[in-house]
Amino acid sequence: MSNKARWLIIPFLALAAGLPADENADTAHLLDPAADRVPLHTVFPEYPERALRDRVQGSVEVCFFVDREGRTSRIAVRRSSHRVFEKPAIQAVKASSYEPLKGNEVMSGIKTCRTFRFRLDPVAIEDPVEFSGDVES
Repeated sequence: MSNKARWLIIPFLALAAGLPADENADTAHLLDPAADRVPLHTVFPEYPERALRDRVQGSVEVCFFVDREGRTSRIAVRRSSHRVFEKPAIQAVKASSYEPLKGNEVMSGIKTCRTFRFRLDPVAIEDPVEFSGDVES
C-alpha cells in the first residue's frame, strides 16, 4: 500500500471510530451498531382468533429499521411458520417505539429483528381434586 493511500484511509478510520479528524472538529458520539436501541413502548401481538380456534402455534421473525426519532420503518417478515401470525407481528412492531437518539449521537442504519412466538399454554386447573374423580366423603 502506498503512503498516499495510507493517509487517505487513516482519517476515514478515525471518522468511522467516532474520533475527530483534528482537535477542533465537532465530536459525534457513535453508538455501537451491535448494541440494541432501548425500547420505550413495546407492543405484543395479539393471538389471532382463527389460530386460537384451530389450535395453531408458530413463530414469526420480523426485521425493521429504527429511525433517529425511535420510529420503526421498512418492516418485513423474514421467516414465518404460519401466515396467520404475520399481520399481528407486523402491527406490533409498527406500534412499538424506541428511545430517540440524542443530538450528537450517530448510528448507521442497521436492521433489527425480533422473533415472536405464538404458543398455546395448557390451562391450569385451580382445584385438581375437584376434577380428578376422587371425591372425599
